[in-house]
Amino acid sequence: MKAVHFGAGNIGRGFIGLILGAANYEVCFVDVNRELVEHLQARGSYKVALASDEGETVVVGGVSAIDGADLEAVSAAVSEADLVTTAVGPAILRHIAPGIARGISRRMAAGTEKLQVIACENAIGASEQLKSHVYPLLSEEEQTKADDQIAFPNAAVDRIVPIQSHADPLFVRVEPFYEWVVERSPLGVSEIPGVHYVDELTPYIERKLFTVNTGHCTAAYHGYRLGAKTIQEALELPEVLAEVEGTLAETGELLCKKHGFDRSAHQDYIHTIIGRFRNPHLSDDVARVGRSPLRKLSPEDRLVRPARQADELELPTGHLTTAMGAAMVFKADGDEDAEALQEMIREQGAAKALTHVTGLAEESPLHAAALAAYNRFNQA
Repeated sequence: MKAVHFGAGNIGRGFIGLILGAANYEVCFVDVNRELVEHLQARGSYKVALASDEGETVVVGGVSAIDGADLEAVSAAVSEADLVTTAVGPAILRHIAPGIARGISRRMAAGTEKLQVIACENAIGASEQLKSHVYPLLSEEEQTKADDQIAFPNAAVDRIVPIQSHADPLFVRVEPFYEWVVERSPLGVSEIPGVHYVDELTPYIERKLFTVNTGHCTAAYHGYRLGAKTIQEALELPEVLAEVEGTLAETGELLCKKHGFDRSAHQDYIHTIIGRFRNPHLSDDVARVGRSPLRKLSPEDRLVRPARQADELELPTGHLTTAMGAAMVFKADGDEDAEALQEMIREQGAAKALTHVTGLAEESPLHAAALAAYNRFNQA
C-alpha cells in the first residue's frame, strides 16, 4: 500500500509516518524543505526514538520523498496512492491543494480506486478545510465523481513532538503516547491499523483541544510569566500546576456536560495529560508551546472557545480567563504573533486589543475577567 504524506517535519516523520510505516504503508513524503527531501531520497529510512525509560528506537523504512514544488511529481504520486495525509499546519493546506487536485484529476481519468484524504492538523474540521481548497480546482464533472470516490474524513491527532536538535537531520524523538482518531468514511475504504475510527468526531476533537492544547498553552503562558524555560520546569512551580489543574477542571466539566464523558474516566484522562506534559525524557520549550498567541486567543481556539461554551452553560471560567490574561503578556523573542499582539496593545490599549483578538465584547464578563488578569500580570 502507498501513502502520500504532505509535511516531512518532526510531526510528519515522528507521528504520522511512524504509524503508517508500522501499518505497512510505503510512505512518500512531500515537502518544500529540499534538505529533508534529499536526505529522505538518499536514505529511504529514518529513526524515531520514544521518550521513555526504555528509550526504544524504531526504524521507519521504505520511505521516499518529493519536492513539493514539483507539481507534476506530486500529482503523479497522489494519483497512485491508497491514502493521502497531511501535517503541514492549517494555514498551509491551501498551498498543497493544487497538487492534490491534479492528482485527483489523474485518478478520475485513469479510473483509480477510492481514496481517503486525511488532514492531521491541530484544527477543527481540517480535512473539510482542505476539501474546500481542493474542490474549486476540479471541474464540475470531477467534483461529482469525487463525491463518490474521494473521502475527506476529519481527524483528531495528539502526540507531543518537541523541538529537535540532533546531528542526524532525520532523527526525531517523540513521546510514547499518541492518539489518532478519524471519522469513519461512508465510502467503505480500508481502515488504517493503529487509528481509532468513530462515527462522531466532534467530542474527541473538543476533548483533545480543550484538554491537551488548552492545558499545554496554559502551562506555557503561566510558566513564561514566572520565568520558566520549559514546560517541565513550569509544572514544578505550584502556581502553574494549580492553574493548569484548575483550567482543565473547567474544561472537563464542560466536556462532561456537553458530550456525556464519564467524569471519573475524564479525570483519569486529565491525569494522563498532565503526566505527559511532565515527562522527564522530554524538554519542551515554553516559547515553542506558547508561540502564535494571536491564533491561540482566537474565538474558535483552545482558550476562548471553551470559555464561551462554559459561560453559556453557566459553568466556571475563572482559570480559563486567567490563562487568556497570561497569554496577553507573552513576549517570546522571534514570535511574530507575540510581537504583533504587543504592538496592538500599545496602539489600541489592552481592552480593545483583547476584543480584537478574542472576539469578546468589552461588556462581556469573560472579557472583564481576562482583562483584569492581564492587568495583574502586566503590573507584576
